[in-house]
Amino acid sequence: MELNIFKDKLNQSLLIIEPIIKRGTTLSILNNVLLETEKNFLKLSATNLETSIVWRILSKIKKEGKLLMPVSFLKSVISFFKKEIIKLESEGGSLILKTENQEIKIQGSNLDDFVIIPEIIIEDFIELNGNILLQGLNQLINIPLMSRIKPEISGIYFSFNKNKLEIAATDCIRLGCKTINLEEKIKKDFSFILPQIVVRDLINILSLRQMKFKFYYSPRQVLFEWKGEEFSYPEILFSSSLIEGEYPNYQDIIPKKYTAQIIIDKEEIRNYLKTVNLFTGKTSEVKFTIFPKENKLKILSQSPEIGKNEVYLPIKIEEKIDKELEISFNCRFLIDGLNNFKSAEVKFNFTDEENAMVITPIGDESYLYVLMPIKI
Repeated sequence: MELNIFKDKLNQSLLIIEPIIKRGTTLSILNNVLLETEKNFLKLSATNLETSIVWRILSKIKKEGKLLMPVSFLKSVISFFKKEIIKLESEGGSLILKTENQEIKIQGSNLDDFVIIPEIIIEDFIELNGNILLQGLNQLINIPLMSRIKPEISGIYFSFNKNKLEIAATDCIRLGCKTINLEEKIKKDFSFILPQIVVRDLINILSLRQMKFKFYYSPRQVLFEWKGEEFSYPEILFSSSLIEGEYPNYQDIIPKKYTAQIIIDKEEIRNYLKTVNLFTGKTSEVKFTIFPKENKLKILSQSPEIGKNEVYLPIKIEEKIDKELEISFNCRFLIDGLNNFKSAEVKFNFTDEENAMVITPIGDESYLYVLMPIKI
């Protein structure tokens, strides 16, 4: 093997690959990344058996070859190089990295011990907008609950239906749901659950590649494919196994009618909630009271050990409320929810003291955040 490669391109790929293969396995051989030449590319391949990634980097290839390298050590070494272009050479089972004033040699592993990444052959695909999907996943990623009893809520739910993609996440106390319009109607409706940690990997890739990409689905595995910015050949192939099980019917907990709807400045209530949260103690409970005659919302938190915090905020009331409404929520979950809204104002939709509240951004009907109340 002999080639020249841009340091930043190689470093970028290793930053994504390393966390994928460093988790969920006790096999030391899987802590390596396979480097091999392929036409005009250096191809990097890695897997943790559940998740696999292939990343091609356009390079100036002088001699073909392949090596198996420890990914963390290689990433650390690459980061120390100052020059923009690095020369890579193989010598036996070792990799030599060169610039005009530096040379480093890294011992590789036995190629025969590496796990071959199976090729996923699926003909049908859907094109997705990377930027829009990234926004939706960022709104949901912190909601899932890692659970052995209910593993299905440990991931993000994807549901493709006609010309829409709905992604959702829940921990049984709160729910986030984002609807994305597809450019073309799909041939057949389907759904699956992608593990939360895999969605974090997907977010990392989408943060670098926000253009359109291809998505392939099979009942047990999914594959994401990005074409290169400088070439039409597949640059990144990212695949993962799925969480088995049936996702909860979350539509049942979303109220269809509301008895009270108020509009409030997002930044104002979020900033007050951050202060209020200091006084909630271990329960993180905050109490809302709507005063319809005064067009005000009282936010109260108190703890015997800490003290009391009481705030009054002006609100717009969409639906006329006959009486005061008092309801309690988890303050931290409220703040988390509001952090994911981009609009200047948000709408709080209430039913009663016993049922879920729905928060929606003003001017965006594609996203909603549902929070169950704390029942006293």
